[in-house]
Amino acid sequence: MTEPFLGQISLFSFNFAPKGWAQCNGQLLPINQNQALFSLLGTIYGGNGTTNFALPDLRSRVPLHFNGNHPLGQRTGEEAHTLNVNEIPNHSHNAIGSSASADSPLSSGTLLGTTTAVNIYSDPSNLVAMSSSQIGSTGGSQPHNNIQPTLVLNFCIALVGIFPSPN
Repeated sequence: MTEPFLGQISLFSFNFAPKGWAQCNGQLLPINQNQALFSLLGTIYGGNGTTNFALPDLRSRVPLHFNGNHPLGQRTGEEAHTLNVNEIPNHSHNAIGSSASADSPLSSGTLLGTTTAVNIYSDPSNLVAMSSSQIGSTGGSQPHNNIQPTLVLNFCIALVGIFPSPN
């Protein structure tokens, strides 16, 4: 392998960082021992900028080329997402009933509404509340997986190498 650029990120198929490289897992490095790399990265990925700086953290992340909407070092997206009411498409749940006679006796407490006959065209003061077991929210408010198909590899950054010059 030819000598990498200092700060170059490469993928490896094995589970360790080769000599002169570090895994991109967001660890803090001391500035006084890595001044050239600090001059390239600064505190874009974290650190206090006086005694330490952070390497990029690519664990559970997909790299994205920076642009005006996504500056260098920005973390965006989420692995799991819980939908809220505004994200659910408009839809309906139809109530289904039958006028056929039941072939088994009704158990206690299983009626939708009340056993009292109600004239549906009567004064609204005679309204009957629907059973709370028949209406209400649905879903468990649990996040769903939001990850695209992936192949896990080892991102590493060069701690030593040729200092890159701008084009």
